[in-house]
Amino acid sequence: MSKPSNSVEREALMTSAGGFLIERHIADAMSAAHWHDHVELNFLVKGQMTYIFNGRQEQVEAGRLVLFWAAIPHRTIAVTPDAPLICIYLPLADFLSLPIERHVRQSIMQGRFSADTRPYPSDAMLLPQWVTDWQHGDAARRQLILDEVKLRIRRFVLDTPDDTRDLAPPRSTPAVSIAVQRAETLTDLIHARYSEPISLPMLAERAGIHPSTANKIFHSVLGISVNEYLTRYRLARAMQQLAETSSPILQIAYDCGFGSASRFYDIFKRRTGTTPRLFRSSLGRNGITNEGDAAPP
Repeated sequence: MSKPSNSVEREALMTSAGGFLIERHIADAMSAAHWHDHVELNFLVKGQMTYIFNGRQEQVEAGRLVLFWAAIPHRTIAVTPDAPLICIYLPLADFLSLPIERHVRQSIMQGRFSADTRPYPSDAMLLPQWVTDWQHGDAARRQLILDEVKLRIRRFVLDTPDDTRDLAPPRSTPAVSIAVQRAETLTDLIHARYSEPISLPMLAERAGIHPSTANKIFHSVLGISVNEYLTRYRLARAMQQLAETSSPILQIAYDCGFGSASRFYDIFKRRTGTTPRLFRSSLGRNGITNEGDAAPP
């Protein structure tokens, strides 16, 4: 497997692969936000990295595994030079099949960015070995890597307190702090009102920003427009409901602000390559519930 040279090539490689993937590269700043339907794990070998995830700055420190649902738009905005980064892309269906507590799974799918509270020295040895074995191993060894990744995620979840996001508020980088703060205001409004028929002028008015300024800020921080972020966020929340609930698809379309079933189907098909119904059926139901949960019909 050739090593992708930049974030665009890596995204194309990961998307074309479709399933599980683990790779190592030198971390770089991304020109725009991107998204994909995997649960992503990052392990920075050395240095520091700053993400804009879910509209907020998140610091990634060397030696600490981080986990997030990559269907939420995200972008790297600051990276220590020559910082090696290991990325693991786990398909959503594999994540949903893990026997972890339902509220933890839901919090991740609702935009939680989780990080190990302390380094695990074994990660620094094990994860590079996974990369090598994945590149050169046969099918049996690759399956073993996938199984080991799932076990590592289960340990990660057990060791991560529910209030991790509140332990260390992200620090703003001075060069981007004003733009990031305004972008956070806009994303907070989107997260709170995505189910409503909102528009860019309405969001900008509530944030006290001119609509053109709002879009300029979004492009500078996330690389996409406010409306594009709103569409991607609505789609991510719809995917969560399709995976986590048995609600009718029409109800999900309205609950997530799409306005009509036809608009929802059109956007979902164009952006994911499948329909909401096929997406839901592809996940099955075996991983949706845990012992003690009521199984959906």
